[in-house]
Amino acid sequence: MRQKKKGYGLWLIITIIFSLATLSSLVPQASASKACYLGYYAHCTFTPISTVICLIIAGFACVIRKKKFTVEE
Repeated sequence: MRQKKKGYGLWLIITIIFSLATLSSLVPQASASKACYLGYYAHCTFTPISTVICLIIAGFACVIRKKKFTVEE
């Protein structure tokens, strides 16, 4: 069983925020100013790029959380 160190919760929150930002960037929005690179009006104009960047940040936060803030018993 793994024991969590202090700071684990903060990295969990960072992971959740960037995961939600990844999903949020894909949401269609009719009131957007211009079409995204995928051809539809999305919440974020830079949809494929911002989605990948947020996904990478969430992945790094997950790896950091696992390696630095957990201890094997």
